[in-house]
Amino acid sequence: MESMLNKLKSTVTKVTADLTSSVMGNPVTREFEVGRHIASGGPGTCWRIYDGIKKSTKQEVAVFVFEKRMIDKYQKFEKDQIVDSLKRGVQQLTRLRHPRLLTVQHPLEESRDCLAFCTEPVFASLANVLGQCENLPYPLPSEIKDYKLYDVEMKYGLLQISEGLSFLHSGVKMVHGNLCPENIILNKSGSWKIMGFDFSISSTNPSDAEPKYTCKEWEPNFPPLCLPNPEYLAPEYILSVSCDSASDMYSLGVVMHAIFNEGKPVFKVNKHDIFKSFSRQLDQLTTMNPALLNKIPEEVRTHAKMLLSVTPNVRPDADQMTKIPFFDDVGATTLQYFDSLFQRDNLQKSQFYKGLPKVLPKLPKRVVIYRILPALTSEFVNPDMVPFVLPNVLLIAEECTKEEYIRLVLPDLSPVFKQQEPVQILLIFLQKMDLLLTKTPADDIKNSVLPMVYRALEAPSVQIQELCLNIIPTFANLIDYPSMKNALIPRVKSACLKTSSLAVRVNSLVCLGKILEYLDKWFVIDEILPFLQQIPSREPAVLMGILGIYKCTFSHKKLGIPKEHLATKILPHLVSLSIDNNLNLNQFNSFMVVIRDMLSRMETEHKTKLEQLHLMQEQHKTINISNPGNQSEEVKNSSGNQIDDIFGSAGVNGKENGSASTSSQPNRMSLTLEEKQRLAKEQEQAAKLRSQQPLAPQAIKSASTTNTKTKDLTSSLLNNMTSLNSLALANTPRPAPVQGSTISAFPSPNPIMGPMGVQVSNGFNQPIGFQTGVMGMGMRPSGPGLYSGMATTTSTPNFGALNQGTNKAPDMSALDSLFTPSQPKVVLNQMGPKATPGTNTPWLNQFGSAQNTQTQIGMGSMPSGFGVQANPFFSPQNFSQPAAAPSLNQSGIKHSASTNNDLKDLFG
Repeated sequence: MESMLNKLKSTVTKVTADLTSSVMGNPVTREFEVGRHIASGGPGTCWRIYDGIKKSTKQEVAVFVFEKRMIDKYQKFEKDQIVDSLKRGVQQLTRLRHPRLLTVQHPLEESRDCLAFCTEPVFASLANVLGQCENLPYPLPSEIKDYKLYDVEMKYGLLQISEGLSFLHSGVKMVHGNLCPENIILNKSGSWKIMGFDFSISSTNPSDAEPKYTCKEWEPNFPPLCLPNPEYLAPEYILSVSCDSASDMYSLGVVMHAIFNEGKPVFKVNKHDIFKSFSRQLDQLTTMNPALLNKIPEEVRTHAKMLLSVTPNVRPDADQMTKIPFFDDVGATTLQYFDSLFQRDNLQKSQFYKGLPKVLPKLPKRVVIYRILPALTSEFVNPDMVPFVLPNVLLIAEECTKEEYIRLVLPDLSPVFKQQEPVQILLIFLQKMDLLLTKTPADDIKNSVLPMVYRALEAPSVQIQELCLNIIPTFANLIDYPSMKNALIPRVKSACLKTSSLAVRVNSLVCLGKILEYLDKWFVIDEILPFLQQIPSREPAVLMGILGIYKCTFSHKKLGIPKEHLATKILPHLVSLSIDNNLNLNQFNSFMVVIRDMLSRMETEHKTKLEQLHLMQEQHKTINISNPGNQSEEVKNSSGNQIDDIFGSAGVNGKENGSASTSSQPNRMSLTLEEKQRLAKEQEQAAKLRSQQPLAPQAIKSASTTNTKTKDLTSSLLNNMTSLNSLALANTPRPAPVQGSTISAFPSPNPIMGPMGVQVSNGFNQPIGFQTGVMGMGMRPSGPGLYSGMATTTSTPNFGALNQGTNKAPDMSALDSLFTPSQPKVVLNQMGPKATPGTNTPWLNQFGSAQNTQTQIGMGSMPSGFGVQANPFFSPQNFSQPAAAPSLNQSGIKHSASTNNDLKDLFG
């Protein structure tokens, strides 16, 4: 492996050194940069062909180099003969100018090591293409190795050589003398050009109608480079030392045979016995075997046989060959027309370009790209011809690979992108925009292609704007999002608002509707939908376009419109548009269908949201009821509501100004400072409980601990209530009866009994009522109460015992039995759902009937308030005593299911 690498390295180094040593001293290198070795050509393929660039103009050229070391084996006079012959051929070529002759860009320059001259860009010689590899680079370039001539190339190539010979014979009165594949060059565009005038013979009487040519006798001892290629020479040149224009036509016949027979001439010549070989050849040509021409196309086979005739007068001349039917091929004619375009006027060119799209698919891709495309792009300098040439160029671009498009097409298209006149250029580009955006690099799209679209949207021509708006959706998926968001969409909106054409406005809306799927949801909501409300006109087509955008956005899976936007912006706008007088019945119905769909979805979404919120609230409430750790929040709510009921709406709970203001509250009295301090102390205790409560639900504590805290809290509240009631009954005048209230008769004829047979009393002979969160300050209507089944009376109760119990502490013996340490612990699975209002709970059943109760206590998570009888703002003697309504419980206060569950959690 290492040896191979070293060999390759030495080969590359040797080639580079040879090139440097042979060319660097030549004056050609002053003006031209010499590149890589690409081909060989000329007599005996002795000229090495390099690609090159002219330093001043960056124009591409081909550099022909003959290295003198190739003839070191010859003696000096032979070397001089070879050099003189080569110099003569190049000098003759430089003097001749014709499209069928190789064009010299820089004349021959000689240095100590080489001869060099520059020509038009070259691909290879015909000999290289036909398989002759002498003097070619190693390894053989793949372009030459894989090159196969198409029929149209061979036809048109032979036609070009015939035209070149016609120019030499008729125009210059010259015989080429050495027409062979080595002296036929294929340039970069595929045209066949003649070179190698080393042995050309000019007429001795050019002014006469019949030119005369004098040829030299064959010198077998001369070096091969000083002699023509004998395999392509006419027999008379060797046998009779005579030649004329017919001799070149014989050479053309041999070239034709070689083209269709993989580079093989008609006969092989023994160069050591040239005369004997030609004599034998002459006999074979006289009795030519038909199999010799089998591979030549039948249409030209007869002409080939005539060209190879022994008699020069039988051979057709060059001008006749250009007119044979074989060359009337569509492809060959098309290529020939391209070569003569410089002679045509604009009208003739336009007619040709209009029909060219029908011919292009019939031609080989290589011929189209390298032969036709350069001829088309050369017309871009003529603005009047661009609308006729451009469709053909874009048609060729569709068949190119992306690399070929970037290398061969885009450089010539870039200047055309900026042309604004004639207007057809813009229309053609818009119609092929998908092709341009697919194959053009991103930078060129941003700098050249999209600016052209923007100019079309801002064009003064309504037709241009319409076409652009219609075409944009077809390639919207190929435009990068920032360009669409920041440049394209704003111009479409501007065209819609500023135009005076209804067609442009409607097409703008249709365009926006079609490209919505390529936009971001919030960009549509923030930029597109508000824009619809700015459109000034109210034509039916415009209104339906607006409706279409709303409908597409609303129904699209990726987009959609939030219900807030539907309710506040979209629906009001649509409703106002729907009653426009310009709409017909079907259009109105279309509006109403969309409006109903929006309303239905908005209703469904919002209802679902509310149901979820309600469910979350219920779950949260269930957690608070089931988890004792959350009772501090209930204590907070209950305590705050109790204080609000006592002190009025101003409150003393710390969230207001802290001052008790009850002057505006009817049927309430101002408490003394001492009582306020007591209630403030109660609030501090509740806050302390709240601060000790953890955020997350904790494990259930033992029943004894919970019962102890509850007993302390209950005792404190009872003491506070006893003091308040004593103050109220001793010093407060009785208010007027409350109209519309129903008061249960007291005392109850039957005492309330607990489950253990103990009479339950709170000191005021009043049944105990329960209400969560607020204090009972008056009689409230209620549904079926906890005690709705108890017997009630309408007689005035006896309040004589009130003064007897004011200074006596209430009997708590019945409640003490509830807080014994023997109560079992509450486990999680015992925390059931909330009790239904109006149903009795086991704990409530302990309170059968009141005996001599004078204070009503509402108990929730903590004491929830005073009963009616304990409220110092009410005087029972002044109340009317109608019969109790069946819907009220004994206490006259609504029963709360959550209260029952709270009590169950507190007391087990």
